[in-house]
Amino acid sequence: MRQVGHIFKKEFSVYFISPVGYIVISIFLLVTGWFFFTTFFLYNQANLRNFFALLPLTFSFIVPAITMRLFSEELNVGSYEVLLTMPVTFLDVVLGKFLAAAAFVSAMLIPTLAYPVTVSFLGELDWGPVVGGYIGAILLGAAFSAIGLFASSLTRNQIIAFIIGMAICFSLTLVDKMLFFLPQSLLGVLEYMGADFHFENISKGVIDSRDILYFLSVSFVSLYGAHLAMRHKD
Repeated sequence: MRQVGHIFKKEFSVYFISPVGYIVISIFLLVTGWFFFTTFFLYNQANLRNFFALLPLTFSFIVPAITMRLFSEELNVGSYEVLLTMPVTFLDVVLGKFLAAAAFVSAMLIPTLAYPVTVSFLGELDWGPVVGGYIGAILLGAAFSAIGLFASSLTRNQIIAFIIGMAICFSLTLVDKMLFFLPQSLLGVLEYMGADFHFENISKGVIDSRDILYFLSVSFVSLYGAHLAMRHKD
């Protein structure tokens, strides 16, 4: 775990050294703030339902942009081979990079805490769904970070890594919205595969072990895939 900690610190600091991290955070806050407050004053209800409703779709684009460089950049410039000459394992590298991306996504949510504080001054806010929504957002961000890391492990090209990661996250977000096109026998399975379906349950303030297990499973499968992909490249 010591090597995981070193890789985590290095990768996490890179987000704040380069301007890319600040640009991504600015775009995220601009998009979520604009859509939340325009609809908030339209419906005039003291809740964050619209903010959390848009979060899976927003994360489908933002998180792959955050993770696309993690392996692709190192594979492209050749620094990954240098990294493997150090006393680290493939598992250390995958876990260190994953934790750095998930922590950055969680840090990106901190400024949005101003939304419920502002709403609480404007009306009587129920904090239960707000707490559930942020727990769900962290789980969703971690699962999409693992998917983005897996996409980055497949290619040296960051743009292709972004497109692959975005396509997977976008599909998981919308799969439960397309059920009316699909056979009745597949509805239960495909609904369970939907990230938005599980996130919506948690954002209502109900913490169900099945929803938590879903996000942990997506993260585990994606990280295992990234581990296998990088071992194959060795």
